[in-house]
Amino acid sequence: MTAPLTPPHEPDPHDPWAAPPSGSRLAPGGPASSPTAAERRAELAQGAATAVLVAATGFLLGLLWLWLAPRVPLVSDDTAVFLKNSEGEEAIGADGTFVLLALAFGLFSAVAVFLLRRRGGISLVVGLAVGGLLGSLLAWRAGTWLGPTSDVVAHAKQAGKGVTFDAPLELHAVGAAVLAWPIAAMLAHLVLTWVWGPRDPEPDPGEFWGAAGAEPVPGAGFGAGAGAVSGPGHGSGFSHGSGSGDASGSGAGEKGGAEGWPPRRS
Repeated sequence: MTAPLTPPHEPDPHDPWAAPPSGSRLAPGGPASSPTAAERRAELAQGAATAVLVAATGFLLGLLWLWLAPRVPLVSDDTAVFLKNSEGEEAIGADGTFVLLALAFGLFSAVAVFLLRRRGGISLVVGLAVGGLLGSLLAWRAGTWLGPTSDVVAHAKQAGKGVTFDAPLELHAVGAAVLAWPIAAMLAHLVLTWVWGPRDPEPDPGEFWGAAGAEPVPGAGFGAGAGAVSGPGHGSGFSHGSGSGDASGSGAGEKGGAEGWPPRRS
């Protein structure tokens, strides 16, 4: 039977599952440290500011949509209002123009937020998504409000019989159109953070396993050609290796039996 090499009253210093010494604590700023209340408030303020600024740019999107979207031509004969070109695709073109502009605004807003706040964070991503959604709604309302009037009958009477006039600017696929901006912004920000975002420092293996050049502890393992002590008080030993293992093991065992463990102090 082999006796332990570490006295029972002293814990093994190389045991990775050993409890930390009394009075020890985590270093400040370590991976387990949680943000303070002031840091949380600062992150929330940054997310709210991001949402407001991104949503404000929705008015510019509305102006561009009003300028670039194709017009739907109408004509009146004093009794009814008809489409001048019943096979025209101007209505679908207006929706497509809004979606393309929203995707572009989502990409630009994500790049701007990433360049200003490269560290990222949940609050910034949420603010970017909420701001994109509000900006899309603002662009939709601004484009329809600043565009041709929605009172088609009054507009037809004002234009006169047989005169072509523009139909009000409308967004038919509202759900898909208003979600294009926030989805594009979140995906673009995710890619930017994944490719060029800061990385967390990798833990040093020496903190857990010890330094690479640390000296081995006597008795912690078996080496080639060295005899292993059977235990205190035993006169026989064994050896792993090709050398004179029996002799060295026997000698080590006799020495352990003579001195005992732990060694006696004179």
